[in-house]
Amino acid sequence: MQYDIGSLFWLVFLLMAFLPVLKQRRILSSRLAFLRRIEMERQSRVITLIHRQESLSFLGIPLRRFIDMEDSEKVLRAIRLTPDDMPIDIILHTPGGIALAAEQIARALRKHPAKVTAIIPHYAMSGGTLIALAADEILLDENAVLGPIDPQIGQFPASSIIRVLREKPVEDIDDETIILADVAEKATAQIFETAVEVMTPRLDEDAARNLAQILSEGRWTHDFALVCSTLSQLGLPVNCNLPDYIYELMDLFPQPARQMPSVEYVPVPYRRPSRG
Repeated sequence: MQYDIGSLFWLVFLLMAFLPVLKQRRILSSRLAFLRRIEMERQSRVITLIHRQESLSFLGIPLRRFIDMEDSEKVLRAIRLTPDDMPIDIILHTPGGIALAAEQIARALRKHPAKVTAIIPHYAMSGGTLIALAADEILLDENAVLGPIDPQIGQFPASSIIRVLREKPVEDIDDETIILADVAEKATAQIFETAVEVMTPRLDEDAARNLAQILSEGRWTHDFALVCSTLSQLGLPVNCNLPDYIYELMDLFPQPARQMPSVEYVPVPYRRPSRG
């Protein structure tokens, strides 16, 4: 009997260990099939850049996913595998990340001869916004947002460090802040030039330089929400009618499970009852 109980225990343990793996494989298979369905419908190459682990933590320390060099390598590989006459749809859901990685992706998309569409169901901030600027068209949910592309030096906005140097006498500023201000000025100039490059010739150069200045100069906080109407006023080619299947795709990128969900609702569309 002890042997049977022990065997049952290990069987349950193995099932519990492998069930998450099997679930992940099923979700991956479903995602690939869904992506292929979208590609067939839109006659395009669909690339996803989705960072969906905002809530994951390890030993109480939050773990966050950002655009990194591995992302850049994979996106550039996908672009190379796409024929010149085939449109590209890139679905973005990201807080941003390493500037170099975002710049590489944006430049590669800008060079693609066929139409490039950036699709944002919820948000694409910082480096994600820079990537979206390289697109011929930006599709957003009416509540989705982009953000400023001003560089961050450590934990501080580059524009704020530069402002210290401009508003205080040099003799009252420590050497480290002066060095940071020098780096901040270079980083701001670099991101400005990159933004101009990826937006032209899709925008004329004057419009591209004006928009790049607005987004990179530190006019707003780095997490300022640029909604669809604001983006349209800034002259970007935005469309605020997002296809329903994009939301279905996002359901296949689940957040890591929490013990207690923070949002709950009955997951069906409602209709108002008709009044007789």
